[in-house]
Amino acid sequence: MLPLLVLISCKGNEKTSDAYGNFEATEITIPAQATGEILKFELEEGDLLKAGQIIGWIDTTDLSLKKSQMFAQKEAITSKIESLEAQVAVYQQQKTNVLRDKERIEKMFQDGAATQKQVDDVAGQIDVIDKQIKSVKSQENSVYSEAATVQKQIAQVEESIRKSTIINPVEGVVLTKYVDEHEMAALGKSLYKLADLREMKLKVYVSGDQIPQVKIGQEVEVLVDQDSETNRKMTGTVSWVSESAEFTPKIIQTKEERVNMVYAVKVLVKNDGSLKIGMPGEVNF
Repeated sequence: MLPLLVLISCKGNEKTSDAYGNFEATEITIPAQATGEILKFELEEGDLLKAGQIIGWIDTTDLSLKKSQMFAQKEAITSKIESLEAQVAVYQQQKTNVLRDKERIEKMFQDGAATQKQVDDVAGQIDVIDKQIKSVKSQENSVYSEAATVQKQIAQVEESIRKSTIINPVEGVVLTKYVDEHEMAALGKSLYKLADLREMKLKVYVSGDQIPQVKIGQEVEVLVDQDSETNRKMTGTVSWVSESAEFTPKIIQTKEERVNMVYAVKVLVKNDGSLKIGMPGEVNF
């Protein structure tokens, strides 16, 4: 973008501008991401905020207590898992012992020193132990699932605690402040509104005869009021051109007043601090 040009031109000149409109900025309303008392809220209307800047905190006492309770619940679940694992270890040792007996009895059976009933009994013992192990492991899986659920709940609470720190998401100037310290914030409640005023958009309307002259990326002359008699000249860049025509807004003048259908055009203008939202401007292509 070309450097800001400041030139004085006389309003009495008979030449009229190609298009007229008003300056806009993208306004963003920042909502609360947590519920609770606002303990600190350091901003005022007109403040320039940086992206990532911490501007306040919402009370997290209830969330912290809930987190502590969940950690205690998780510890209790963990102790259950340890107990079940110990049971499985006992059954595994029993199975190992019975398998040794089974091997010995099967050798004795081959030598005629043991009966079929003894072989069947030892096999039955192994089946019982396998079922006991399976039952405990089923309980263990259920407890693991319970522990995973509690861990997710802890993560959710920790995320809510993190969101209780009010962090400004984008750079901009505070336009409106909706709350003060010690008021209650609710999830989604508007806290403040800001806009990036470093670059303003001048939205103008041009006729169908003019539209062929307008190209995205084109540098144009922008005029704003210097005083009651003169204009200040600046440089802007066309950033958007409407694809379809619309009826002329009542508040907008056009080069040819008889034109009923116009195209909206947005021009980006670097703000030296003098441009304000809603200020009128003129464009020459």
